Amino acid sequence: MFSHIFISVTDFERALRFYDAVMSSLGIELRFCERERPWAGWHSPGGTRPLFVICKPYNGLPHHPGNGQMVAFAAASKAAVRASYKIALDSGGTCEGPPGLRPQYHENYYGAYFRDPDGNKLCVVSHIPAPHDA
Repeated sequence: MFSHIFISVTDFERALRFYDAVMSSLGIELRFCERERPWAGWHSPGGTRPLFVICKPYNGLPHHPGNGQMVAFAAASKAAVRASYKIALDSGGTCEGPPGLRPQYHENYYGAYFRDPDGNKLCVVSHIPAPHDA
């Protein structure tokens, strides 16, 4: 469905450290990083699309996180959701909702919500029923 998703950041090096940590915890691979531009993009292992890209705003104006916008990353398990959430907070993110079941979405929706250091809202979620992975 998606080719790529771009989000803007104010401090590229800070954002790169944050996203490197979170993406690594999910097994998402860095595809490119051009500090001089600056931008970086990640994709799922073995693929080329979709891409998730961070960059400074193209128009040169200040970054503003969107109200009501969120990017959600798939996790392989509840344990991966918890680990990614902890890494996000340890890397400068802020909590928007701790890991847990969200049955209002569906019975196996296990997610965590946080913001990156620039205020962009993110989610890590597992949709996989795994009673052994509590």
